[in-house]
Amino acid sequence: MHEEIKLTREVAAIQIPSGDTLSLPAGTAVFITQRLGGTYTVATSQGLARISSQDADALGVNPEEEVKKQAEVIRLKDAPLEEQVWSQLKGVYDPEIPVDIVNLGLVYDCIIEESEGKKIVAVKMTLTAPGCGMGPVIAADAQAKIMTIDGIDDARVELVWDPAWNQEMISEEGRMKLGMV
Repeated sequence: MHEEIKLTREVAAIQIPSGDTLSLPAGTAVFITQRLGGTYTVATSQGLARISSQDADALGVNPEEEVKKQAEVIRLKDAPLEEQVWSQLKGVYDPEIPVDIVNLGLVYDCIIEESEGKKIVAVKMTLTAPGCGMGPVIAADAQAKIMTIDGIDDARVELVWDPAWNQEMISEEGRMKLGMV
């Protein structure tokens, strides 16, 4: 995780924390600082950037981790929809913090509604800081993960600021991962 990696090909990335897109050329030296939620946060000479799992090969990452994730998807296939949604949300990470958005206490509400025969997931979540440029990216990640669930027709992820997030909202599991316990 602290070894310099040279990208084997050009990859699209998202600059952290601005959320701007950028292109990292082949040969760019990076250090993986986080590999959670199917994305990779890398340190570059230009700062932090997030690379999606579809470009993991450019980092030389072995896709076996994806196989493990698929096993969990299969296990959850017959679980209630609510459990499946929460499981997907636990696979979304703030690229600067190695704890998922659920255990960080960022998800305030998650409701599965039925309207005209369609199942719609409505999520209200916040961020650790209101000015975070990655907010729309994290919300889009949550929506995309929810939409992978069979039986869900739509997902709406709304960023809210009330109540304001604070560290007391982090779960016990999250505190342990952050070394706060």
